[in-house]
Amino acid sequence: MRRETVFEGAVWDVATDTVDLGGGDGPVRRDLVVHPGAVGVLALDADDRVLLLRQYRHPVRHELWEVPAGLLDVDGEDPAAAAARELREEADLVAGRLDTLVEWFSTPGGSDEALRVYLARDLSVVDEADRFAREHEEAQMVARWVPLDDARDAVLAGRVHNPTAVVAVLAAVAARAAGWTTLRPADAPWPAFTERRPA
Repeated sequence: MRRETVFEGAVWDVATDTVDLGGGDGPVRRDLVVHPGAVGVLALDADDRVLLLRQYRHPVRHELWEVPAGLLDVDGEDPAAAAARELREEADLVAGRLDTLVEWFSTPGGSDEALRVYLARDLSVVDEADRFAREHEEAQMVARWVPLDDARDAVLAGRVHNPTAVVAVLAAVAARAAGWTTLRPADAPWPAFTERRPA
């Protein structure tokens, strides 16, 4: 495979890969967004409520209900540590327990972005003096605790559009129905992220 970066952005790049997919047709060109990957956190409190954050997303010109999430753009940072950091920075929360809930590729036809969502429980609130100073879109975020079943209903009714929130909520409902036996450790292998190789 040969990769040519055709656009370098602040967060992600656009590249053209020339690759032989087999089948005798010879090399083909595929354009893709080269993404650092991301993590999200579904925070679940003792009353079976999940934390949703309302944040403006400029590309779609909408405010969306989301879960705390962020890019894996700190060199060498463990994904679980990144998730804990995002939870602290965006929600002023610390999790006593963090488990792997679900993972997926966001747009495999056009991006290599891999996402993983953790389930955060045994939550405690960060002291006011130690809170992260949020800015830009994050400074205006509204937080709301929503019963998990109500969040599921909102997803299925088309009121939640952020894909990380949609997947996280539905995965949590399924995991709860299985008695949480589907959860994996926070440090469970994640080949979709770790086995990506630079061009």
